[in-house]
Amino acid sequence: MKGKLVRAEGPLANIIPIHLDASFFFERAVRSLDRNHVDKALKYFRKAVEYEPENPVNHCNMAGILSEKGDYEASNAVLAHVLEVVDPSMTECYFYMANNYANMDRFEEAEKALVTYLEEDPQGQFMTEAEEMMELLYYELDRPAKLNRIKSRKGVVEHDQARELLEEGKFAQAAELLEGMSPDYPDYLAARNNLALAYYYMGLFPKARETIDEVLEQEPGNLHALCNLAIFHQNENRADQVLLLIKKLRVIMPFQKEQVYKLATTMGILGQHDSAYTHFRRLLKDEETAADPALAHYAAVAAYNTERYDVAERLWRHVSKLDPGSEVSKFYLSGLDAVREGEREPEKLSYHYHLPFDEQFRQWENYGNGIPEEMKNDPLIRSSFFWALRHGDRATKLQVIHALAMIGDYEVQQALQSFVQEPDEDQDLVAAAESVLSGLQLKEQNQGKNHDQQSVSGITDRLLPKMQPSTVHAKSETTSHWQAVVERALQMTEAKAELQQEMERIWTDYVSRVHPDGPGIKQIEGWAAGLEYLAAKIHSRPVTYQSIAERYGISASTVSKYARQIIRVCGSIPPTV
Repeated sequence: MKGKLVRAEGPLANIIPIHLDASFFFERAVRSLDRNHVDKALKYFRKAVEYEPENPVNHCNMAGILSEKGDYEASNAVLAHVLEVVDPSMTECYFYMANNYANMDRFEEAEKALVTYLEEDPQGQFMTEAEEMMELLYYELDRPAKLNRIKSRKGVVEHDQARELLEEGKFAQAAELLEGMSPDYPDYLAARNNLALAYYYMGLFPKARETIDEVLEQEPGNLHALCNLAIFHQNENRADQVLLLIKKLRVIMPFQKEQVYKLATTMGILGQHDSAYTHFRRLLKDEETAADPALAHYAAVAAYNTERYDVAERLWRHVSKLDPGSEVSKFYLSGLDAVREGEREPEKLSYHYHLPFDEQFRQWENYGNGIPEEMKNDPLIRSSFFWALRHGDRATKLQVIHALAMIGDYEVQQALQSFVQEPDEDQDLVAAAESVLSGLQLKEQNQGKNHDQQSVSGITDRLLPKMQPSTVHAKSETTSHWQAVVERALQMTEAKAELQQEMERIWTDYVSRVHPDGPGIKQIEGWAAGLEYLAAKIHSRPVTYQSIAERYGISASTVSKYARQIIRVCGSIPPTV
């Protein structure tokens, strides 16, 4: 049925006519859901089906609402109609039917629908969820499932391992594993979607885009791939393509929670905050997902971005209860208060369950050992680093290089190796990254050589030649901090041997004067920057506090502060030998 124009007559003839079509009723349905008017939403989804009966998405939207209402029989009737009449290739309907049967405690029928899904869907889009349901059916039926030939189970072990690596923030390792799967399982689209995500998190956008294109060639309606493609287009500033995909995504009302989550976060990233808010609210109504603090935070962000400030406050206070040790909700509640009191202009917030990037760097300056261990392993933070390394401005890239030096694992080295090979990258940034890489490699070599020797590393031994043996404390926290300062300064000036010798000499003099009664070293970057500044001045290098600060990603006042402290202790910097 085509859309109709409803025209006013008589004195109201100048009013703009309403164009009644499936999109119109879909929008009304979404608004009704947003207001928790489920019955109205169902009514509008039925109208959307009437206007576009050949569109399977409209039918699935209606089935999803029926399932949420608990009318599982009616939902399955709609899904069966899709498979029999509208689009028999929509094999995911079997999975949805299995969910409905399980909710009705009709486990035999649930098993039959689930097995059909697993046998007929070569991509295994809901492979993980299907595995979980199989376990449920095993206990309910007290026997293994009747599985014959399941295409989507091929490669499932490798894929599960790769998913775990992605969740741990080990993107390069996940990509290597998924790349190895591709030749053997070319139809395993879930694995290829995750490979695209691994590339994306590493900042390798061209490879991510190519992988997504391959998925969509095989399955043009793959929701995860469409969402990923929209994000990629946005990063490439292809506004026309983004708008086309937004139009397509807005008329999808996913049935499965994982898909709802994916669509909600995608719409938020694309700036479609009303749509994101609607989908996040749907998830919060489900008992299984309502206790997730990250989800509650995303819903709060969507509420804030749509100026629903009271809702945002309630949700962030809920986050505080779900995750009392987190600083995230406190930070955003404080920002919300500032906006309400007119102290700050409202800005759109991003959909990440961690503090904003700049705020993280400000806090990490207070950590003597750099980034806290739990943050090093946070995949969202790691992906933010890799993203900024590829696409941030110069100052942000430099901050990221310094932060990655404090993490220093395999993923970091892979990312930095790729970064230094970029032909168009700023050469100062490349030099900084190469310096960090060399420092990490040297550290690994020293650990290998000295793990069973004396507790103070070779660099510390060189630093403290004049000290009495009693002043060197085995692996004390203070000693590691002294060592970290000069190691950082040496990393930043690797190719300048003259400066390196000068810095070691100055630092030896400073440490010998304050050790062992001096204060602990808390701001390694600041001390190292001050040390380099003084060494450069002694050798008449044209440097300023600001130029050093930009290289270390700190403020000029911080460089000045620590340089002056070294001079204050030493009286004056001894002349070069």
